[in-house]
Amino acid sequence: MSTPARTRRAAAVGAAALALLLAPLVAPATAAPQPAAAPSADLPAGMVDALERDLGVPRAEASQRLSFQAGAATKVRTLTQALGTSYAGSWVDPAAGTVHVATTTPDKVRGPMASGVTTVAVDRTLADLEGLGARLDAAGLPADVATWYVDVTTNKVVVEAVGASTDAAAGLVAAAGVPADAVTLTTSPDAPSTLADVIGGNAYYINQTSRCSVGFAVQGGFVTAGHCGRTGATTTSPSGTFRGSSFPGNDYAWVQVGSGDTPRGLVNNYAGGTVRVTGSQQAAVGAYVCRSGSTTGWRCGTVQAYNASVRYAEGTVSGLIRTNVCAERGDSGGSLVAGTQAQGVTSGGSGSCSTGGTTYFQPVNEILQAYGLRLLTS
Repeated sequence: MSTPARTRRAAAVGAAALALLLAPLVAPATAAPQPAAAPSADLPAGMVDALERDLGVPRAEASQRLSFQAGAATKVRTLTQALGTSYAGSWVDPAAGTVHVATTTPDKVRGPMASGVTTVAVDRTLADLEGLGARLDAAGLPADVATWYVDVTTNKVVVEAVGASTDAAAGLVAAAGVPADAVTLTTSPDAPSTLADVIGGNAYYINQTSRCSVGFAVQGGFVTAGHCGRTGATTTSPSGTFRGSSFPGNDYAWVQVGSGDTPRGLVNNYAGGTVRVTGSQQAAVGAYVCRSGSTTGWRCGTVQAYNASVRYAEGTVSGLIRTNVCAERGDSGGSLVAGTQAQGVTSGGSGSCSTGGTTYFQPVNEILQAYGLRLLTS
């Protein structure tokens, strides 16, 4: 699927740069088993511990907040359909239990679908903002611009420059003919780069030279990041072959595994257990999500935006999910879940799991559609 043809769904954001996570061939760091408190019966194993560690979510409230965001995702889908072209994005706050929807026609949010929803009147629709972003892509992101994305909470496009100055971002906006009042300029200290190192989050090895992480099991194999290997590359542990790969522009691939390997609809939680995958419904902006990868294990954060364009050294990748989940080299390709719903595979990010950072993910539904694959669930 070409980048210009991709339909974007934008969302709320934070400020950070990107780095792809491809690791040279070394043994993956294995998370030391830790005694885990018994999770709530309705939560994936290990998620309560990770939400408490990474986001400070009180254990007693974790189940309630996750239940809220699952219901919010259904409500947001209904609002998106009802508002049509006037829809301008939505976001949630699981801690406060609030759902916000932005629209240029707030009077349409009425009746049962308005229950529990805060309506925000804005000047630009989501399509308007994504159209401005498409102009930036067409102009070409220079090396000193890390990313652009739509911040639905401010009804603007955010353009992030690398370094202390926003001059490069401002130059791109001017060159693309994007109105300055529709843009927020920001900076990041780090430039983007790529991440690499049949259960989601487990390590696998490419051409005996580098390591990445399994994304999600599909019929016949698994999906992962495109920068991990080109079509025809071979893998070990599990053994397989890249049957399709796209990078840059996109960052997705799928690997067909041998008959001796059995893909399963599970994700490693690096606490001695696994998380079931039951579907791939997109979570709302602000929702809690957790990532599994072979270097740093199980880490959690929130969704900040959808359809971010990111400038790596190898070129621009568009349509990514932006989060404040941390990741490091070798985590590339690994699984991102919201509860038991598959969200995406790890593309790249900045920072580390010691200092915190930003990580971007290729949406899983786009990968499935691109290659005609069926997600395995359990």
